[in-house]
Amino acid sequence: MKEKLAILITTLALAGVAGEVFSSDDDEHRGAAWGKTADVAAVSNEQYRAECASCHLAYPPGLLPAASWEKIMSGLSDHFGDNAELAPDVTKALTAYLVANGADRVNYRRSVKFARSAGNSAPLRITEIPYFRKEHREIPARMIKTNTQVGSLSNCSACHQRAEAGSFSEREITIPGYGRWDD
Repeated sequence: MKEKLAILITTLALAGVAGEVFSSDDDEHRGAAWGKTADVAAVSNEQYRAECASCHLAYPPGLLPAASWEKIMSGLSDHFGDNAELAPDVTKALTAYLVANGADRVNYRRSVKFARSAGNSAPLRITEIPYFRKEHREIPARMIKTNTQVGSLSNCSACHQRAEAGSFSEREITIPGYGRWDD
């Protein structure tokens, strides 16, 4: 029996699926070894990057469901307390990009988890999604809220070194003033 199990594990490992079968860990202890280079698709729209990243991280669309992006883009006159209105044609183009690449429209590992966790809701903030909250629950407030280099959990790129590339691996987290995160 042990031999058969060992053969099965070896076969799955060689096929590149053992991490998916045997690991329930949401974090990326499989990483590139399993052929995964990003958790969500990196931003691929230069107009979106130019317009949105001038104020904050151009959040990868795969972090929110399509309905959330529609709500956000329809309320740019009061975008979390700021007026972020764009020309109507720009708003339309960016909305189309965000909706087409929303968490419920793509097949990236972490995007799928965000979409499932959001269910039928359309949260305006990534930090409102249960999966996001679960992944960040162990981080002490002093490392985020009272850390002037971070400020809030919405400042993804402060700690996630490759957030712009769509990678949110635990191995790539460095909390300013505290160092590498290791739960």
